Amino acid sequence: MSATTPVPLRLGVNIDHVATVRNARGGIHPDPVAAALLAVEAGADGITAHLREDRRHIRDADIEALMGRLSVPLNFEMAATDEMVGIATRLRPHASCLVPEKREERTTEGGLDIVGQAAHLAPRIAALSVAGIRVSLFVEPDEAVMDAALRLEAPVVELHTGSYCEAVAEGDGARVAHELARIARAADYGSRIGLEVHAGHGLALDSVGPVAALPQLAELNIGHSLIGEAIFWGLGQAIRDMRAAMDRARAGIAA
Repeated sequence: MSATTPVPLRLGVNIDHVATVRNARGGIHPDPVAAALLAVEAGADGITAHLREDRRHIRDADIEALMGRLSVPLNFEMAATDEMVGIATRLRPHASCLVPEKREERTTEGGLDIVGQAAHLAPRIAALSVAGIRVSLFVEPDEAVMDAALRLEAPVVELHTGSYCEAVAEGDGARVAHELARIARAADYGSRIGLEVHAGHGLALDSVGPVAALPQLAELNIGHSLIGEAIFWGLGQAIRDMRAAMDRARAGIAA
């Protein structure tokens, strides 16, 4: 399939912030695993969950329950630490997405430095791959970074869309165009050198269309905006609305 032929676009739903709400009060409600099952019923192609080192939202028991109950792939977001590699290789999720992680940040800020941290990342990527786990790297949309991912033998990259989404929220048209062009160039180049290209971070109904329309992207991972919209419309409807927006954007490619 050529780099300009649209590939099927999957929706991965991140359930981290269901766990954030649960943990704010303690107890077991709302249950992120129940949210994941509802997301699948509403049309999610996969579920994403980030087990942070400080366990601020998703907990170990959540990951184990997801592994036992999901009928779709689990994308296990994790820092590139020996602890997390050990958990992943024991549970063997479909995919592990390596992300940068700082204790003081509210959410993941920016992509992983896979150029400067190559020596640290290489053995951990290799260990995950040997365990049969598909490795994804959460990175900035840059062509040199795509080359670095290829050297590390990671089959998938997830392009960080946070800067683009911030520009959309600010109504900065020039910056929107600049950031979208960066994503488009990285997606095109990454696809041409043999990587599977995903994207995510901050995407919402007002920003997803132009990204979903990029023909090289195979998957979008979306969480916070869906959980926010679920407060008003319910999680199932929020996911169906997002799926419809993605499908409309893809239909525009084929038109």
